[in-house]
Amino acid sequence: MRFPGRSSRRNTGPLTTATTPTAMPADGSAAPTESQIVDLERRRDQLKTRVAELQWDLGGLVYEMAIRDRIRVDVLVKRAAWLQDADSELCEIERILRLEQTATAGVCGSCGSPHSTGASYCWQCGQPILQQIPSDSIFS
Repeated sequence: MRFPGRSSRRNTGPLTTATTPTAMPADGSAAPTESQIVDLERRRDQLKTRVAELQWDLGGLVYEMAIRDRIRVDVLVKRAAWLQDADSELCEIERILRLEQTATAGVCGSCGSPHSTGASYCWQCGQPILQQIPSDSIFS
């Protein structure tokens, strides 16, 4: 069923476009440049639209299943996962943009995804942000 005013584009899954500006150094030492901030703001706007669309679609899907008395939990969980992925990326980008005023954001050394100050693990790949140093090298 199509909803009035909705695009005919189908959900194809989680967003797979790059989430980080390409010019950020891999070591995470420098703050994003003005063009990178603009890229993050553009990405934030895209994600806001995507999250709203996914919420609308998920609600419509639940409604359609309910009126047909055919609730398929597997389909709902899959769509909710897409929504959760887009929403978590949106939240991280918004957090980075808020922290940009203090120039404390960096990027993951493994995948290049942006992260905020105080992050222990990368939100995208799950790798530790901080390097582990062997205890014997600390005391030598």
